[in-house]
Amino acid sequence: MNASSKGLNVKTRRVISYVVLVIVTIMCLFWFYVLFVNSTRSHADLTKGFSALPSTNALKNVNSLLHSSNIPILSGLLNSVIVAGFTALLSTYFSTMTAYAIHAYDFKLKKFMFTFILGIMMIPTQVTALGFIQLMRKMHLMNSFIPLIIPAIAAPAVFFYMKQYMESTLPLELLEAARIDGAGEFRTFNQIALPLMKPAIAVQAIFSFVGSWNNYFTPALILTDDNKKTLPILIATLRSADYLKFDMGQVYMMITFSILPVIIVYLILSKNIVSGLAVGAVKG
Repeated sequence: MNASSKGLNVKTRRVISYVVLVIVTIMCLFWFYVLFVNSTRSHADLTKGFSALPSTNALKNVNSLLHSSNIPILSGLLNSVIVAGFTALLSTYFSTMTAYAIHAYDFKLKKFMFTFILGIMMIPTQVTALGFIQLMRKMHLMNSFIPLIIPAIAAPAVFFYMKQYMESTLPLELLEAARIDGAGEFRTFNQIALPLMKPAIAVQAIFSFVGSWNNYFTPALILTDDNKKTLPILIATLRSADYLKFDMGQVYMMITFSILPVIIVYLILSKNIVSGLAVGAVKG
């Protein structure tokens, strides 16, 4: 095979790859477009079927949603931001610290602790839900954000990803050099390890934020006050409303409200996603 035919084959494969990527991108973004279009339509328009063009009912849907006495949308948005934000921050920081301890130190139960932490990943949340609720009642933490934030610090999946990432990007020789220079362990972790982990931290921060943002099960068990409920609970409440009061336009607008902060967080941290996933997936 000569050079010209090889070049032609490379160009052909590149064109096919681009076409496939464009098609997949359109398929992924199409449902977001449908969501935003439906959020601009009225309940009567939505009952007529699909429409590819936006309507003029967006401001009315926003106004009715903001002034709804049963759905405190602004407080729900703030509650979700607080819970998801602190969960992402604390989960990534302490999971990185745990991974650093397993990666940087040698101790007798090192392999056991690593296996034990991974074993916790196999336990579904629903299995421990009853005991968790009883514990929160005894500690008088029901209807509080604390049970939604503090337990999320122990995130085995985040720990495992950080551990794999450290093995490829954080050489032990660098840590030893910092200790020889007189740096303490916390300074070594915060000023040397963390900066090298920024791509991985950004990736896991997004995943932790989205996971906490979309979490319905635990907040539904813990939160009882309407002013403390998060957006997934409010969306479920809105969808379960009486048929005569049910407004599909409000539902779509509320789902749009719930997606926008996630998109903003993704756009802020997106530049680190590709590098974080690429390096974390390949062990150096």
